[in-house]
Formats: sequence, structure tokens, C-alpha cells
Amino acid sequence: MEPDVLGQPYERRTIDLASDDEGPVVATLVRRFAEHRSGRAVLYVHGFVDYFFQTHLADFFTGRGFDFYALDLRKYGRSLLAHQTPNFCLDVSDYHPELDAAMEIIRGEDGARTVLVMGHSTGGLITALWAHERRDAGLVDGLFLNSPFFDFNAPWVVRRPLAGAVSRLGRRSPYRIIPFGISDVYGQSLHADHRGEWRYDLTWKPLAGFPVRAGWLAAIRRGQGRLRAGLDIDVPVLLACSTRTFRGKRWEQGASLGDAILDVEHMVRWAPRLGRHVTLVRFDGGMHDLTLSGPEVREQVFTEAGRWIDAFLPAPTAPDPDRAEVPLPRQA
Repeated sequence: MEPDVLGQPYERRTIDLASDDEGPVVATLVRRFAEHRSGRAVLYVHGFVDYFFQTHLADFFTGRGFDFYALDLRKYGRSLLAHQTPNFCLDVSDYHPELDAAMEIIRGEDGARTVLVMGHSTGGLITALWAHERRDAGLVDGLFLNSPFFDFNAPWVVRRPLAGAVSRLGRRSPYRIIPFGISDVYGQSLHADHRGEWRYDLTWKPLAGFPVRAGWLAAIRRGQGRLRAGLDIDVPVLLACSTRTFRGKRWEQGASLGDAILDVEHMVRWAPRLGRHVTLVRFDGGMHDLTLSGPEVREQVFTEAGRWIDAFLPAPTAPDPDRAEVPLPRQA
């Protein structure tokens, strides 16, 4: 591990991955140990046009005894190299190697016995598909999805026939830019230099995002299709989202009180396809990243998350001082 850009107590580790058509590839695992460690850990995976900067999220988890890890995926944030196309992939499964490597560090090297995986937006789609694929490996004990990207926020004709045509284009010209950009309204609602309260690196998370490319859109569409066909995630899932979608293209106060990126009804519709044990919670006034919502909503999000964690991933009970302590086996 080496010092992270966030400073102490955060540190990071570069994960070298196989090269692709653009050259060398890396991912970055950020770590912060809890002051009072409990054998539990959380792995956070960001969304599209994103990276880990939400230190208050780490405060919440480490305060509950979780060692906190965040993964900047390949071609995102800390992992974006000069020769790479930002935030690009050809298939959602491209991210499985760094998730596997991160889990080997968390469980194999650092000895976590219980691991919660938390995914936001595109990270929610990625982690859901990965948890399904790795369901027999005993890697994941719970899944927390924060406004997951289960469908495109567009009319049906765009989501299905038009997106299908673009997917075919993606096979021939994967790096072609398509006019499916992100409005800067959400970015304005977040960044402290505009209308929000958060400071982050605008080179890694620009207000209006990075260009959307045909190959990436095709990859996301295939991943969403796999999810909507039905997964079999065998651990408890918490899915959280806003109660409303904001569809404006210009700034107004409502952008800070709803999801300005995705259609929340898509998340609700497809939640049952994740597995047999899914808890759905909606927050009035919640933004796309619920943990970046206004203070009152953030507090509600953390309260509900805490209740769910206490129910399904509780802290280990204190050993009886009159009995010899038998060490538990460490999971691989």
C-alpha cells in the first residue's frame, strides 16, 4: 500500500491487470481500516463518470467496525492512464478481474470474514452481475445497491430499438462517440463550485461526463439484459433509490431532490430479478447518489443502511471471557 490522494488514514494499492487493445491496464484499491476492527469489511464500487471521494461514506462504515475499501475500476479515476479512453469497456465482465483481485486482498491478505459489497449506479449493475457469477465462491455476504443502473433513462423506442441498433454499431466501431451524453445538471447539483456541497476532481468526474461510445453502450445494454432476465444472487440485497426522477435539462431546485440521471421506477421494477431476498427502500428527496443527497436525506440513508446491516451482517458477539477463544477459519 502507498499513501492515497485523500491523505491519511487512506492508502491505496495498484492492481496490475492484463493489457487490452489500448495497452496496460490497472485498477486501484483504496483502504481505510476501522479503529475497532470487527472482521467485517465493505467494498465500494463507484458509478459511471465517477471515482471514490466520499470520505463520509467511509466514516459511516468504519464507525460501525467495517474496514473500508473502495475500488476505482480500470479507466476510472485513480486508475485512468494517459493512453486510455475514459470509463470505457467492451463488456461488463471486463471488471471481474479487479473485483476478484480486490476480494483476494480483502479476504485473503487482510483476513476479512464478512464482506458487504456496495455498488452505485453502473457499479450497482457491475457488482450485481459479478455477485451472481461468483455466488458459489463464498466471496459476498451482502449486497447494497445505491441507485443501480438497470435500464437507460429514455423512452422505450430509445431504450430498445435504437439502443439495439447502436449495439450493432458497437461491434463494428466500439470507440465511435454517440449523442447520448449526460447533462451537467447533476454535476452542478453536486460540486461546491456550482450548486452543491462536495469537492472532487473534475478531471476524473467532469460535470457533463465523458463522451458515450458505442462499444460501452452495447456492453451496458448486454449486462442489463442479463440482469432483467433474472439473477440468482444468494445473499441479502438492499436496493435503495429516490422516490422521484428529475427529467429537466436545466438547473432548478428539483434537481437536488430527485434522481437526475436514471429513472427510479426502472430500479423498482427490476429489483425482484436480483434474487430471492431483496429489501427495497426509497428516500424522498434522494439524489442519484443517495449518499450525496442533502444532510437530512443522507442521515435517513445511513440510518436505514445501519438497520439493515444490523439485521443481516451483525457484528460478531464478544467472546465469553471464561471460555477459551477458538480462532475462526479465514475464508479464501
